[in-house]
Amino acid sequence: MISNNRNDNARIAKNTFFLYIRTFLILIVSLYTSREVLRILGVEDYGIYNAVGGFVAVFGLISGALSNAISRHITYALGKDSFENLHKVFCTSVNIQVVISLIILILSEIIGLWFISEKMNIPTNRIEATYYVFHFSLFTFVINLISLPYNALIIAHEHMKVYAYISILEAVCKLLILYLLLLSNYDRLVLYCLLLLIVSIFVRVVYGIYCNHNFGESKYKLIIDSKLFREMLSFAGWNFFTNISYVLNTQGVTLMVNAYFGVLMNSARGIAIQVDGAISQFVNNFTVAVNPQITKNYAKSDFSRMNSLICKGTKFAYFLLLIVSVPVFFEVEYLLDIWLVEVPDHTSNFIRLSILGALVATLGNCGYTACMATGNIRKYSIYITSITSLVFFFTWIAFYFGLPVESTYYIYILVYVIVQIVRLLLMKELLKFPISLFVKDVLLKLILPTIISFSIPYFIIATCDKSVLRLIISVMVSLTVTISSIYLFGLTSGERNYLYNKVKLKIRR
Repeated sequence: MISNNRNDNARIAKNTFFLYIRTFLILIVSLYTSREVLRILGVEDYGIYNAVGGFVAVFGLISGALSNAISRHITYALGKDSFENLHKVFCTSVNIQVVISLIILILSEIIGLWFISEKMNIPTNRIEATYYVFHFSLFTFVINLISLPYNALIIAHEHMKVYAYISILEAVCKLLILYLLLLSNYDRLVLYCLLLLIVSIFVRVVYGIYCNHNFGESKYKLIIDSKLFREMLSFAGWNFFTNISYVLNTQGVTLMVNAYFGVLMNSARGIAIQVDGAISQFVNNFTVAVNPQITKNYAKSDFSRMNSLICKGTKFAYFLLLIVSVPVFFEVEYLLDIWLVEVPDHTSNFIRLSILGALVATLGNCGYTACMATGNIRKYSIYITSITSLVFFFTWIAFYFGLPVESTYYIYILVYVIVQIVRLLLMKELLKFPISLFVKDVLLKLILPTIISFSIPYFIIATCDKSVLRLIISVMVSLTVTISSIYLFGLTSGERNYLYNKVKLKIRR
């Protein structure tokens, strides 16, 4: 058992490494391609692409809920080690995706065309191009939707290296698109969307070939299991319900910020969301590597190992975010001056508060996966969605009574503290999870490293003027202090010994 646990831990570390490489490369490519696409297409065509793409992206709520349902059922079936059941789950997942894709195609063609012709403000000479953009964007979305079961198989089997390679291949293809756009004299907006569709089809084929060669359960057959079909749709439905609160707390709050404070505050909030997303992605890579293990151990009824993974996963995810966040927290103004030509007011405050909010939210990621593993998520979805939606409604009240724009972030932090408490109570009910274990192994281990990490770098910032030298010193001190405090106060003696021996072994090699 100990040997198996060590192998699992090594696999998590290895998978996290590959996902970090993937994220780093994709981030660089994305920053470059987004700038170049804007330059090549021009402001008007780029605006059309984003407006039409935003309409199609609304259906991402559905795909997100389906993705969670498919990932949970495939990983659970894999944990049960039943090929027949796993094959049935995969085929049912494909059936669901085909049905949902047809519904989305029909609804989008009816509603989307009406929306473009009647509601969107499009220059007359670009109407025809806009229709092409809409159709290509829609088909690209559907292709990605149908790919979800194959992606879920790769992640459930923990073949993260391949997942990373395919994602990097997709990023390279998008770089090639830029080159083709520069060579072409055809309508570049239409060509861009067509090439994105071709890349999606190509990536879908690559996923299919890899899965068919490595996973026997991915060979599709028309299997109709009405009970499983309803079960997965029910799971997706409750997950969709949970996703609604996310939309309220992001897009809904953004609209309120616009209504009460204007577009400049929207710009500041948009930049904060980008920074928060980039930082959080590093933590998401770790949880993607841990999550399959949590679900598999629940399926095998190895609750001791599952509880250990929940605690360790939460603690290390928090520490990873802390390491990345502290330098950004203290040097955000200078970093913004380097990155942007003109920095909107309140941007630095928004980023700092969103970092604190992300640290609080991170405490629930592994617990969420464990609750999803049970499949019985009705009560969980109702409770958590009801509480998280309070961010939107309390923000509305705060703005109505004239509180400053930052108040929405304070509300978010407070609400998500309550969410973590309620989630722990639900975990105790659903999983018989010992709350005292979480307090002892996670919360108490986080306090000292957090206090030390935010205290010591503060004195450097307070005593030095903004400069490149201060940035270098601040980053070095922040990283040194944060990593040292985590090592001394955040890790157990066993974790410290394991890390020490690993580092010593690497140095010897």
